[in-house]
Amino acid sequence: MLQEYDANSEGDVARADAQPGSGLVVTGLTKRFGKTTAVDGVSFEVAAGQVMGLMGDNGAGKTTTLHLLAGMLRPDAGRITWAGQILGPKRGQHVMFVPEVPDIDPMLTVWEHLLIASKLWRLDGSWHERATELMDRFHLTEHRDKLGDAMSKGMRQKTLLATALLVRRPILLLDEPITGLDQSAQEDLADMLQQSSAAGMSIVMSSHLKYYVERLCHRIVTIDRGKHVQTIENERYSGAL
Repeated sequence: MLQEYDANSEGDVARADAQPGSGLVVTGLTKRFGKTTAVDGVSFEVAAGQVMGLMGDNGAGKTTTLHLLAGMLRPDAGRITWAGQILGPKRGQHVMFVPEVPDIDPMLTVWEHLLIASKLWRLDGSWHERATELMDRFHLTEHRDKLGDAMSKGMRQKTLLATALLVRRPILLLDEPITGLDQSAQEDLADMLQQSSAAGMSIVMSSHLKYYVERLCHRIVTIDRGKHVQTIENERYSGAL
């Protein structure tokens, strides 16, 4: 039976009737803005260790869907569960979201963004080594002391991606993640997403670039005008560009 999303819950998660270990399960997700239904009964599943591509034209509802998953918007109906638990509004222990427009602190350096993330999420002592590796993978090492207001869009995007991968929550949401990235950075991101999914992370990625989605995603969900129109088990998945 469909249970409504508990928009008044004060906890991070609440028990649901889904099977434990079932990964991210979205059922009947709906969001209205006035008389406009931006997301209309969307349902899909992303198992632990899977990358799912969310495709559709501009205005199809991809970003709104990601905002609902991230807890930035409250749905009018539907249910979002992780490993058999309903995700309530406070879901930071489970979810990291990287928006299409990289919003970073203009007065913090690349390294300071990673440092603050390590403290906010109380990462273990290995965070420093991982942060150094991520900066190297994203070619940020020589820019580690550059302030946010001096970064290019691509550098801001890479800083946010490095931060999200450093924190390593079970669910990673990416809205058009390769916007502003050159080919080399796109390949680096593909490698790291493959490694993260292999480690058990569930990743949902929106993109309008079909070739990128087909090579990185195990499953592809297409939405049109807020409705879920198609799910494809991707036989062309290769995990690399």
